[in-house]
Amino acid sequence: MTRRKRFHRLCRRMFLSVRGRATVVTVVVSGLILALVFVLMLLLARDALRNQTEDTARRTAERAAFDLLDGERAADALAPRRDEAPLIQVVGPDGRVLAATRPAADRPPLGKRAVRRGELLVHGQNCHPAREGCVRYFGMRLRTTRWGGDVTVIAAEPVPLLGRIWPLPLFLALLLLGLLGLIGWWTWRTIGQAFVPVDQIRLGMAEFSIRGLAHRVPVPHTGGEIQYLAETVNRTLERLDEAMSRERRFISDASHDLRNPIAGLRTRLEFALDDDDPDECRETLRACLRDTERLNDIVIDLLELSRLDSRAPVPLERVDLADLARREAERRTSATPIATRLESGVVVEANPIRLARVVGNLLGNAERHAADRIEVTVARDGDEAVLRVADDGSGVPEDARERVFERFARLADSRRRDPQGTGLGLPIAREIAEIHGGSLRIVDAPAGAPGGANFEMRLPIAAPASVR
Repeated sequence: MTRRKRFHRLCRRMFLSVRGRATVVTVVVSGLILALVFVLMLLLARDALRNQTEDTARRTAERAAFDLLDGERAADALAPRRDEAPLIQVVGPDGRVLAATRPAADRPPLGKRAVRRGELLVHGQNCHPAREGCVRYFGMRLRTTRWGGDVTVIAAEPVPLLGRIWPLPLFLALLLLGLLGLIGWWTWRTIGQAFVPVDQIRLGMAEFSIRGLAHRVPVPHTGGEIQYLAETVNRTLERLDEAMSRERRFISDASHDLRNPIAGLRTRLEFALDDDDPDECRETLRACLRDTERLNDIVIDLLELSRLDSRAPVPLERVDLADLARREAERRTSATPIATRLESGVVVEANPIRLARVVGNLLGNAERHAADRIEVTVARDGDEAVLRVADDGSGVPEDARERVFERFARLADSRRRDPQGTGLGLPIAREIAEIHGGSLRIVDAPAGAPGGANFEMRLPIAAPASVR
């Protein structure tokens, strides 16, 4: 890899990746904050030096004034001691320098204006253009001295510049730069460690082509968003695996149910071609027609399931559930009588064709298993419409109440009573009920109902029609 490519890769990683951008932003913000801290620390250092300088000048002036009051000689009183300010002046009330140490002799009077105003204490800062730097001074007015009255003794200490004490700013700068580097490294490392589980999830996702949907990504036990992401991915994979398993079973069962009538139809047609008896040929053709009708029923159910799975929108209407159940019950031609208990005014918002198919499938299932009686009930239960279809057959075992709603699933009793069934009627009915916001399940028979299977569909009651 050339240097240019490595450089571009590094730039992309630093400025385009989440890790790089977060590190850059953190370093920039931290740099601004640390720069402000650096300036504040320099200002504090400057103020500390000024305060120390002024304190030295004050102590020197106080000592010199007390020595003069005690009657010491001027030369001894004005001679600076160790750790004292080197500049000492005695300024008269007119602002003239009466005496001074050698370093202060060629300087103009310090605090000249304050002295002329007669202030007892003078202090401030003086910067001489002809000399480097500035001095902080402090002075006291004395009533009686060898120079007369109202004389001010002033001591001054040069204010050291930060440039002259360069180790301090250099140390602060190096310290803050090191801290900034530590912040950048820690941010890069922490975010990198945070993204390790994400890389593991990515690698796990990349292995699906090899291991299949049964593979699961590792779940980091961090208790945060990344753990929730991994758990969500695994739940999604689990649903996809279940969907693929259902699809494989669906294709297998559909192929099996379609292969039988097709094979029978082909065999009968081959016999019909070899048979010269017109009556036998006509009977064979009738059998072929029955197989064709069964094939048509299977194809219609498969197409309906495909439309239901796609959730294609269908027009909805306000449907009186009692009227619809009454019409479907009157259409049945079975010898088993159908008793109805229908509460009027139970209105739902649904597609009438699909809802009629649900009722028809439930009635057809009841006719196959009923012994002497079928009962259809429509009632209102709070904000739900309830449709029940019950028969007095052998019923459905409790452990098989959910299995009958699986596609192509048929119990032994159902296969015995209707060998030509597809096992798609009840799954289609439940799918339609759930699409309309309801449910379909097998419940225990209430008091007074037949003792066989009791199918209950619940749908939301439609909102009242708006008055125009």
